[in-house]
Amino acid sequence: MLSKKIIVVLLVLISGCGLEKKAPIKVGVLHSLTGTMAFSERSVVDAVMLAIEQINLNGGVLGRKLVPVVADGASSHEQFSREATRLIVDERVAVIFGCWTSSSRKAVKPVVENHHNLLFYPVQYEGLEQSPNIVYTGATANQQIIPSLHWALQNIGTQVYLLGSDYVYPRSANLIIKDLLLNRQIKPLGERYVPLGSSDFNAAIEDIKRLKPSLIINTLNGDSNLAFFKRLKGSSSAKVLSYSIGEPEVQTIGAELMHGHYSAWNYFQSLPSEQNLKFVGDFKQKFGQQRVINDPMEAAYVGVYLWAQAVETAATPLAKRVQSVLAYQSYNAPNGVVSIDGVTQHLWKKLRIGQVIENGQFKIVWQSDRAVRPSPYPRYYDKQQWRARINSIGSPL
Repeated sequence: MLSKKIIVVLLVLISGCGLEKKAPIKVGVLHSLTGTMAFSERSVVDAVMLAIEQINLNGGVLGRKLVPVVADGASSHEQFSREATRLIVDERVAVIFGCWTSSSRKAVKPVVENHHNLLFYPVQYEGLEQSPNIVYTGATANQQIIPSLHWALQNIGTQVYLLGSDYVYPRSANLIIKDLLLNRQIKPLGERYVPLGSSDFNAAIEDIKRLKPSLIINTLNGDSNLAFFKRLKGSSSAKVLSYSIGEPEVQTIGAELMHGHYSAWNYFQSLPSEQNLKFVGDFKQKFGQQRVINDPMEAAYVGVYLWAQAVETAATPLAKRVQSVLAYQSYNAPNGVVSIDGVTQHLWKKLRIGQVIENGQFKIVWQSDRAVRPSPYPRYYDKQQWRARINSIGSPL
């Protein structure tokens, strides 16, 4: 017979093993909480936290609680790189949910690749990238820029002015836009970039007054948008099609300045689906009835659920194992059913174009009839040609 002492030791060991199995899973949340990009990114953190809270209330992942470790990228790509390294090496997070600008994503990309970790990136972007360590839950150019530009040229006008922040996304996006315009034998009236975070739009407004565009393609990011729309009011009758302005930005800028202008996204808060109504209700209940939701927030929320599903499928949060089951994970998202493309690790998504109305929400004026397959590299050039073209414009981070 076993002695009482041995039985007690065995019980302690068994108990300890059980606790180890139920140990919490740390997940990184990496966004700008300070600096110019905090204007857009703080709200994305809230959406991630809502998803984590809901998952925990439903038993966690593999019966384990998710513990978020929030880090501030401070609107600096160097800081994003440092914080991603700290989250993986020191905090030992199983995954990172984060980044907004392409410069921050490009700074984090080698970190997650070198450490065999995962990044879920929630923002529409220029494409021209794939990584086995990144799941891109925002749109590629063929799911946002390309079809929305065709719509705008047909429905708004062909006198085009390009305005963006001076970093990789706007310059790369405008490279694609100029290809599409050239194919229609349209030359932009003007093209101007301002430093990220700049509030000086004197030269841009003078351009717009002089050139009289009918359509302004806006790839500004962060709080520069507030300064731009204040200056634009009363200076031009041009309509603006924005690629980084959603409901929270409209709320901050003011519906009176944004009324009648357009944005292209995969998600708008005004979607009437049952799934979206629940998402909006849950978010407002947690963060306040005055809060609003945009596309990157929804894409970040969905990313947490897709990762959790993959962990359940893999039966482990170990990134290498999770990677092997990411392909074709699907989720009934607020924007509709989405699935991870097995080749590119981008999502199949619908495109929608919305026009700002008096209450600061978007009236959906056009949408694709089905989910669009992601194509990170527009097919009129191959990958090597795209890389050469991007290198040739010398895009700053």
